[in-house]
Amino acid sequence: MSDRRGFLRNSGLAAAAGAAGVMLGGSGCATAAGPAVATGRMAALPKARGPRLVVVGGGTSGLTIAKYAKKEFPQFDVVLVEKRDMYSSCFTSNLWYAGLVTLENLANHSFLDAAVNNKYVYFNATVTGLDRAGKTLVTSEGDIKYDYLVIAPGISYDYGKIGVNDIDTQTTLRQVYPGGFVSTTEHVTLHRKIREFEGGVFVQTVPSGNYRCLPAPYERACLIASLIKHNKIKGKVVILDANPEVTIKAEGFHAAFDQLYKGILEYHPNAAVKGVDPAKRTIETDFDSVQFADAAIYPNVRGSTLIEQLGLLAPATKSNQFEANIDTRFYNIVGDTSVYVTGDSRPHPYSKSANTSNTEAHYVARVLAARAQGKEISWTTPETICYSVVNAFPMEAISVKAHYVYDAGKDAITGFSPDTQVFNNRDAAKGKATLEWAKGLYRDMFNA
Repeated sequence: MSDRRGFLRNSGLAAAAGAAGVMLGGSGCATAAGPAVATGRMAALPKARGPRLVVVGGGTSGLTIAKYAKKEFPQFDVVLVEKRDMYSSCFTSNLWYAGLVTLENLANHSFLDAAVNNKYVYFNATVTGLDRAGKTLVTSEGDIKYDYLVIAPGISYDYGKIGVNDIDTQTTLRQVYPGGFVSTTEHVTLHRKIREFEGGVFVQTVPSGNYRCLPAPYERACLIASLIKHNKIKGKVVILDANPEVTIKAEGFHAAFDQLYKGILEYHPNAAVKGVDPAKRTIETDFDSVQFADAAIYPNVRGSTLIEQLGLLAPATKSNQFEANIDTRFYNIVGDTSVYVTGDSRPHPYSKSANTSNTEAHYVARVLAARAQGKEISWTTPETICYSVVNAFPMEAISVKAHYVYDAGKDAITGFSPDTQVFNNRDAAKGKATLEWAKGLYRDMFNA
């Protein structure tokens, strides 16, 4: 299968890059105990009624672990620490741009409801430090003692890897040409830009490495092209892909490019961004200078900067994307079975996507429940089910269902499992299934 070969090719490139990469802060290895920064001012939380599990980050991974760790081991006293006061998702955000879902679909979900429904505590605070020796998480609202800690903070952007090191330019790109894969405000800005697009070239960049939601930039490009076609706008979408080929579901995406959007969408492989001049609206690659009317500039991604701030980075030989130094099978920080990192800040070559994080989190919840009882469980592969809508009028999608292989001898994830299936034929049934898939994820995170 071509997509399986692509996984292995891209994973090999990432490993090679990691071996040659340079990490911030010397070797990038986690400190033995983390910065000793506990303040002694305790957070306003009820006294723990069992082993306290603190989960940092209310995204797909964090919400799933908070719910299912409690279900697996009801004695856990679970606290979800999240700096946002309202949940919003990246998955299905592309559908909102095309008018296929509403903003309410993405953002009308309450952390409070999730906590009440699933018998844990939602604590609205920002993490500022970690004292691993004292098993204390430091937040803007006081210190929290833990028995187990899960950090699931998502990703951060790495503009330096697209040749943008100047802070002023980075700031302009974040505000005027956002990537659209971190915050809700990026989605709102991109929605406005796409819906108000009047013509010319709209550029969608695709980064190298393991970025959040491999098919999403191609899906977004298709849906923008679908709007251009439907509204008879004199414009086109140009995909500048740093990779030599569409990273997943290539056959299905190329069919959409060629059959639905000929003359409206241009795909350029091996077109890594080497610099951006937002004033002149130009993007530089190795081979060309591309002028644009508007753009969604998706830089490379890295583990959340929180991972670095808390002293949990993997060595450069393990991750070239500033991800966490965790055990491959069980997700705990190497040498510390009380602290775990999950979701998009882990160094596994899994897709950094919602369904992957959700199923991975189910497994980590079982790991935590077992260890709280002095037991161990066997490694279980996460599952990646991903729908990509390639046509808005009518709504048609392609999809993939993937599992992964763990090689004990190499202590590494080495590729897709043989049962992986890619469904490259677009149709309305998969378009409808996309919406049901998203509803299922929301139910799994928020409902009892």
